[in-house]
Amino acid sequence: MTMPIYILNGPNLNRLGTREPDIYGHTTLAEVEAMCVEAAHGHPMVFRQSNREYELIDWVHEAIDGGSGIIINPAAFTFTSMAIMDAVKMFPRPVIELHISNIHRREAIYHKSYFSPVATAVIAGLGTNGYPIAVRAMLDMIAKTPAPPAST
Repeated sequence: MTMPIYILNGPNLNRLGTREPDIYGHTTLAEVEAMCVEAAHGHPMVFRQSNREYELIDWVHEAIDGGSGIIINPAAFTFTSMAIMDAVKMFPRPVIELHISNIHRREAIYHKSYFSPVATAVIAGLGTNGYPIAVRAMLDMIAKTPAPPAST
């Protein structure tokens, strides 16, 4: 059985399409999910969003037990959540940190990511198009990652 890619979205991303469209565009989160499904070419995915830190941590734990990769847009938690970062550090397979905007071109408060040092790769500034690009990159990383040993 193929393990799914977990695509996890943090706070306020449920408001995509209407929230600060000059920064985040007009694409909704449902449209982003459809873009990811198309890019995955049938590879299973788990696509989730939460405004709650503990839920994101629980989903990372779920991915540890059965995910092939994590694509995470921690949103504001990028700059505040050592707890989610600690969970992501436990994930033994590829992790892509994703941001719709280029966080390094924004105000200084957005420049220090807790996730970048523990991520396999970072994608930022490509708008919502970064999501399908991340899915394709993740599929490539998964293909190059040795399978975990079979349990006995």
